[in-house]
Amino acid sequence: MAASLQSNGLKSISTLWRERILKRDFEIVLGKMLQPDQARVGETEEPYLRSANVQWEGVDLSDVKSMWFSFAEKRDLLLREGDLVVNEGGDVGRCAIWRGTPESYYFQNAINRVRARTAASTRFLYYWLYNLKHAGYIDAMVSRITIAHLTAEKLARVPWPDVPPLEQQRVAAYLDVSCAAIDAAVAAKRRQLETLDGLRRSIIHRAVTQGLNPNLKMKPSGLDWASEVPGHWQVQQIKRACSLVRGQFTHRPRNDPALYDGPYPFVQTGDITAAGKYIRTYSQTLNELGLSASKQFPRGTLVMSIAANIGDVAILDFEACFPDSMIGMIPGHKTHLDFLYYLMRAMRGIMLRSAVQSTQLNLNYVRIGTNFAPFPPLKEQQAIAEYLDAKENESHLLSKTINAQIATLTAYRKSLIHECVTGQRRITAAEVRHTMSPTAKPSGTDQPEEIHA
Repeated sequence: MAASLQSNGLKSISTLWRERILKRDFEIVLGKMLQPDQARVGETEEPYLRSANVQWEGVDLSDVKSMWFSFAEKRDLLLREGDLVVNEGGDVGRCAIWRGTPESYYFQNAINRVRARTAASTRFLYYWLYNLKHAGYIDAMVSRITIAHLTAEKLARVPWPDVPPLEQQRVAAYLDVSCAAIDAAVAAKRRQLETLDGLRRSIIHRAVTQGLNPNLKMKPSGLDWASEVPGHWQVQQIKRACSLVRGQFTHRPRNDPALYDGPYPFVQTGDITAAGKYIRTYSQTLNELGLSASKQFPRGTLVMSIAANIGDVAILDFEACFPDSMIGMIPGHKTHLDFLYYLMRAMRGIMLRSAVQSTQLNLNYVRIGTNFAPFPPLKEQQAIAEYLDAKENESHLLSKTINAQIATLTAYRKSLIHECVTGQRRITAAEVRHTMSPTAKPSGTDQPEEIHA
């Protein structure tokens, strides 16, 4: 008997319809095991889908692999328009409708192909599985001895509501249009975040290269990333404005537990990326032995990652140690710490240009110091930093508002799907016609205000 939606300790999902199991209405076939080389005469190399190609938004064909298939395998594993492809491995249960292409595609054994054997709708099933996945049902039912797998046998026995085919079609049609409208609204808001990020970078770059007074007399800078700077500014090497000290952690192996869990904060590159302007939290500490293999930097050090997320910067808000994948920049008496922070943010692209590719991309900290940059007088540096702090606060507030709108839309989308596929919201033919009207728009998809500098 199928694993009931109301049993086995799994999260309860109630519907207004009776339950049946998927295999009564759908044929479920697991794909082919990977075969990178030809094994017998007559096999041909063909494109196939793997779990990474299957996204909730649809099948992503931007990176498709190929392998060898026999004639019988191509006959049995060919994808047809309208098939549902469901991840057996990876993010189990994630699925998408195959829309079809002029080229023939097949699928590997990380994917189950689901094809209707009755009048059932794979589009309705897509939304049903989306609901089960986001309710935690799929993850609760799959095997997790080593890696989770939604086998064809388990998928075949997943319960689903016994909805009349015409109603399945109405629900799927309504959700297709409604979710597309919500997705378009979310995409528009994400584009606004990208625009806001670009505007933020532009404001910083303009302030640290041109200052705050548009009437200042300018002079050629000799820099390819800022052709002119105010005439009274000084263009000099970064190492003349601050001390650059590389982090240190000499002990091997680095993961030796004898080094950790003491009183000394140990900052990693990920802590820089996760921080805003200031590093105020840390996840690891060193003891006395670990400290002897490292080096402490004072509060107020500007820290830059020179490996992993290279060029990321933040200011230490406490004394801390860090490894040689990071450098500390300690301002001289003519350099304002906050101005240096914004200057380094503006110069991140310049730093990336000088990065060295070995096993991974990294910066040579000596080269960082030899880069030239414009420096105004100290009081002007402070005024620029205060101006940029205010602009950053405005930007963060607007980002927070847009992200809250995205979260609301995402939650509404999940709720709408849940209500429709469980029968809590019954969809009529009239509602489908109205939703498909060019002027119709689901509630909650209004766009936020425009972004201005």
